[in-house]
Amino acid sequence: MSRWPYAGVVVRDAVRSLWREPRAADPPPVGWLDWLLVGVLVSAAALEALLRPGIEMRLVALVFGALPILTLLWRRSHPLAAVTIAYGTHLVVSALPLFGHHHDTDSLYALAYVLLLPYALLRWGSGRDAVLGIAVVLVSHAAIIPMESAGLLEVIAGTAILLLPAALGASVRYRAVSRVREIDQVKLREREQLARELHDTVAHHVSAIAIQAQAGRAVAATNPEGAVKALEVIEAEASRTLAEMRTMVGALRQGDEPDLAPQRGVADIERLARHATGTPRVEVAPTGDLDGLTPAVDAAVYRLAQESITNAIRHARRATRIQVAVAGEPDCVRLTVRDDGEPSAFGAGSQEGFGIVGMTERATLLGGTLHAGPNDGRGWTVTAVLPRTHA
Repeated sequence: MSRWPYAGVVVRDAVRSLWREPRAADPPPVGWLDWLLVGVLVSAAALEALLRPGIEMRLVALVFGALPILTLLWRRSHPLAAVTIAYGTHLVVSALPLFGHHHDTDSLYALAYVLLLPYALLRWGSGRDAVLGIAVVLVSHAAIIPMESAGLLEVIAGTAILLLPAALGASVRYRAVSRVREIDQVKLREREQLARELHDTVAHHVSAIAIQAQAGRAVAATNPEGAVKALEVIEAEASRTLAEMRTMVGALRQGDEPDLAPQRGVADIERLARHATGTPRVEVAPTGDLDGLTPAVDAAVYRLAQESITNAIRHARRATRIQVAVAGEPDCVRLTVRDDGEPSAFGAGSQEGFGIVGMTERATLLGGTLHAGPNDGRGWTVTAVLPRTHA
């Protein structure tokens, strides 16, 4: 007996959670496909109301059959209102004597458009909209059943047909929300990795400041010039540390102990080519001035090259060569990774994963840009541009 109160609490909490569920973010605006759909359905309803045999109240059928189709235009922005108007109209039309007594149906075929609305209700509406909207659908269906003298199997089949679009909308919404959460997790992990790398560089600068401060204090009495030089070094290191700390603002981490191993940089990209044996062959071509990069940018270029090469090896089918070009320009560093594999295979593989998302997040955090896409012929190209002194 004690299980029933517990089950009631679970059901109550589930209903409350559903009732408080917010609306889906950023529903698509009304586009030309929506207008085309409405135009086709309104035309079909008008032709049916005017030309279909057996209709006795053609003007009423035209008004109640065609005008409510316009609710499809705001099914995403106001799904509950659209469902209420459409299903209320469907109930009214079913109750009116539009047809003669011997006709095989008492409603218009065009009213089948109402099946599109439960999908939009569960896909874009809030939890309150979903509960109230499904109630409207079921009440309307229950009121129509006695008019149609349907059997039990027909009632069950009709209810299932009405609720199937709603279930499909809920499924699509759940997958979209899960996708957004997964992308957020990828961005969070990338921010944590960037924060660890910045932590290491800042720790290096602070250690240098401490050493120079100790040296300056030791020689201050006997060698004032040496103390001044130590202060100059401290000033330079403090300025670089401040720049790194500004980059860390907004970067999140979960308190992991930092990896004390030296961070890889542009100079280590050629090692990726030596470690990548077999096919495809990795070729690295550094050009320009690549010295004097800030540690964060230096490490980011390496990470972006590493991820791009890994993606190409995994996804570029029948690729024979991966070209990695690192160009040091006066105000930025440009990384280009290009393969000669089949673009369709590589593109499909990259859409399933989150490598591009993490790479874009890393480049954006450092004030740069990243673009990835198929080439005109074969292959895939990733291009990243990072400022030499990140913002």
